[in-house]
Amino acid sequence: MHDERLTPDLLLHAYSIGVFPMSESRDDPEVFWVDPQRRGILPLDGFHISRSLRRHMLRAPHRISYDTAFKAVVEGCANREETWINAPIKTLYSQLFEMGHAHSIEVWHQDDLVGGVYGVTMGAAFFGESMFSTATNASKLALAYLTDHLKAGGFTLFDTQFITPHLASLGAIEIPRATYHKRLRQALAGHGTFASDGPVASAYDVIQRNAQTS
Repeated sequence: MHDERLTPDLLLHAYSIGVFPMSESRDDPEVFWVDPQRRGILPLDGFHISRSLRRHMLRAPHRISYDTAFKAVVEGCANREETWINAPIKTLYSQLFEMGHAHSIEVWHQDDLVGGVYGVTMGAAFFGESMFSTATNASKLALAYLTDHLKAGGFTLFDTQFITPHLASLGAIEIPRATYHKRLRQALAGHGTFASDGPVASAYDVIQRNAQTS
């Protein structure tokens, strides 16, 4: 599919029926749609914070922010030898961000962006698109804070699309397509709030709340 046929509204419709876009490479102008037979999700009450990650969260000098460097997070996710994030996808998600339907979480070391995650929100569903890390545990930190943030905002579904060993170690699971579509319909009927006017939660609070629900 050529990029001129893609619009933010079409992208949102695709998510609403369980489909998401990818490209073969950063230089390929084409985009294709994916609807996996088995879908990865990260249960919001099942995020696994290991002892080593807990120690890192409490001791490492890091700063977390939301929606302050969306384009930089997307660039960080695309900055690898092989990526499915091409120019049309970058443009579309930037448009969704401007519309309030795409969000990012950033992990900083001093003034350097060292990790992050971005995704799309609809109803009470968060569709995780990609993450990156240039420092030890930065993507794990991003996911720990993101999961806590989604729970606080009333979200009920965290879609990871696929399962990787990295995600599985944090509690992600695979479910059949039909089960995912059922959970998706339920989540789209709900309402989640990503924006927050309050301060970012402390590492201690994220760990404690996770321990209470996992």
